[in-house]
Amino acid sequence: MSLDPGYLEYPKRQSGMDHDHYLYSIMHQRPPVSWPDDKRLLVWPVISLEYFPMVPTDEPFRAPGHMQTAYPDYRHYTAREYGTRIGIYRLLGAFEKVGAKVSVAANSAIAERYPQLIQDILAGGHEIIAHSTDMNGTIASGMAEADEQALINESLDVLEKTTGTRPRGWLSIARSQSFNTTRLLAEAGVEYMCDWVNDELPYAFQTKTGEITNIPLNHELSDRQIINVQQQSVDSYAQSINDAAIWLLKEADTYGGRMLPMHLTPYIMGLPYRIDVFEKLIEHLSRNVSIDFARGDTIVDSWKAQQ
Repeated sequence: MSLDPGYLEYPKRQSGMDHDHYLYSIMHQRPPVSWPDDKRLLVWPVISLEYFPMVPTDEPFRAPGHMQTAYPDYRHYTAREYGTRIGIYRLLGAFEKVGAKVSVAANSAIAERYPQLIQDILAGGHEIIAHSTDMNGTIASGMAEADEQALINESLDVLEKTTGTRPRGWLSIARSQSFNTTRLLAEAGVEYMCDWVNDELPYAFQTKTGEITNIPLNHELSDRQIINVQQQSVDSYAQSINDAAIWLLKEADTYGGRMLPMHLTPYIMGLPYRIDVFEKLIEHLSRNVSIDFARGDTIVDSWKAQQ
């Protein structure tokens, strides 16, 4: 007995994924993007500044990097705290030496517990984007919509109270969303998110209540993925970033301005045996006249002005 042809018909089938959030787009068919000051490549550093509660929550899932051994897990707890005491200042120092401004994705618990750290970030001219409440504030489908909405609003409200400015950007923990997240972010006034990683340039994302821009924050080039997961050295990390920059600069000759995300974790990259290589990498990139560093809001504003 043959299969009824009706099983193979899907009325919403279209190019790309079967949804109306964005259109399928091929790189070489797009109008070229121009970056400020005629730069061909913008490096977008994003530092994840996170607070890990001593007791992890496994619903809807345990956040990457969370506590692992029997309670109380002082080893991992204090290793994560190293990032807010030492590592973050080393990363900020590396960017300060070359005059680069970055995005810092902060849990709102950081603003509550370490307000001086937030003020130091702002004083350096950097951007704060929202990164949930703390590392128990994970999101996934199955979570009650009201609970997710409350989590998003609490994160934004606390950061706005501390910084004086409502965050324009949002990064979910582990880049995880529910089916409601993009709409809830748009309703909360968030202008851009960093969770969908299917591109290398910003693109418009449609929700039922309005548009939000997605800036893809590549996972494969994050320090966590290369150093912690793949167990490669910081020298391998630097080589990977440099190789990516060289390739993207070549593409820029044909396709227009390109973007290179640089996702960083203070308690990983901020260690004393890694920071020297990282500083040299930043210095090397900064010497290239075709490359600049940019905050997420700068990238969004420049890209939107050309659409």
